[in-house]
Amino acid sequence: MTEIDTFRQETREWLANHCPESMRQPVSSFEDIYNGGRNPEVNIPEQPLWCERMAERGWTVPHWPKEYGGGGLSAEEVKVLREEMNSIGARRPLDSFGISMLGPALLKFGSEEQKLEHLPRICRGEIRWCQGYSEPGAGSDLASLQTRADDHGDHYVINGQKVWTSYADKADWIFCLVRTDNSGSKHEGISFVLFDMDQPGVTAKPIRLISGSSPFCETFFDDARAEKRNLVGEEGQGWTIAKYLLTHEREMISAFGTSGGKSLGKTAVEQMGADAEGRLRNGILRQDIAQHQLDTMVFGATMERVGDEVKAGQGLGPASSIFKYYGTELNKRRNELNLAVGGEAALGWSGDEYHGGETVRSFLRSKGNSIEGGTSEVQLNIVAKRVLGLPDA
Repeated sequence: MTEIDTFRQETREWLANHCPESMRQPVSSFEDIYNGGRNPEVNIPEQPLWCERMAERGWTVPHWPKEYGGGGLSAEEVKVLREEMNSIGARRPLDSFGISMLGPALLKFGSEEQKLEHLPRICRGEIRWCQGYSEPGAGSDLASLQTRADDHGDHYVINGQKVWTSYADKADWIFCLVRTDNSGSKHEGISFVLFDMDQPGVTAKPIRLISGSSPFCETFFDDARAEKRNLVGEEGQGWTIAKYLLTHEREMISAFGTSGGKSLGKTAVEQMGADAEGRLRNGILRQDIAQHQLDTMVFGATMERVGDEVKAGQGLGPASSIFKYYGTELNKRRNELNLAVGGEAALGWSGDEYHGGETVRSFLRSKGNSIEGGTSEVQLNIVAKRVLGLPDA
């Protein structure tokens, strides 16, 4: 038996013995995902237990180095772990912006002290992070941001406003782009700082969306404090760090294209009935669902292939923008098909018979996927620039 075979067998046995049955059910919505934090939202009692068990092995972020709380697994071992979790339907124990965005940036640009302070707490789900990027006058043109960080010796004093700050009202800390210098071009003088949200001078106000939920916030800083030791990289290096982090954010958002819980085909058969051969009775809709499922499988395989190439040392190139664009389009198509399957009943906004309006609310929310993290138009421009060999901003 090879080492990887042994690892697979041990992993399979450990998961069978330690993954709670409730953690082997599909995630039903964004609210059903465990994000950790000082005051975690727990929808299923075993969520913190599952996170704790996996964190003890470093398997909340299995590819990160052990010294920072990860599992230190090889690319092949990570793949085996993912396959064995999928085989029993095990949920990811922890999802967070700390894992998907801040962590990779700290691993590349952070000091050793910053890595040791923040990464293990991310892996254990102790701190929930939010992202302070967009501002009322700096969305797609992010480099126009105006939030100031004034130098006060051992700390900065932060003043300004962010907008579309996902879950800022629930986050413990923020990774934030601030302007430390106005003397150069707009891309210069931007710095990347980390600071605690639980302090005087930080206010987060939820923004109510058309879907009825409020994942986004307006965030205000009035003489908030950020310690100098939590400046990532050097002053003025923020734009470089921001662009690197955005590639990981786009990968995270693109994953919506491969998720979705219960099979759309099975749901359609249950709600609309099957023909004599067991196929969805509506032939046109059957074809649309089949095409979507094929596209999703191809997209997932492509993401996995490129992920393996990146781990092997090959550059990511424009792949994150391609994935972000295509993944969000797949997600919108899936939600449109869900509406078609549900028919008139899918438009119900509230009440148990409509499952709280889950179908139509999810459909409306999916439209935002092609805006957040860089609009689809921005992603297409990035891809076109790379293809034509034009320089980035």
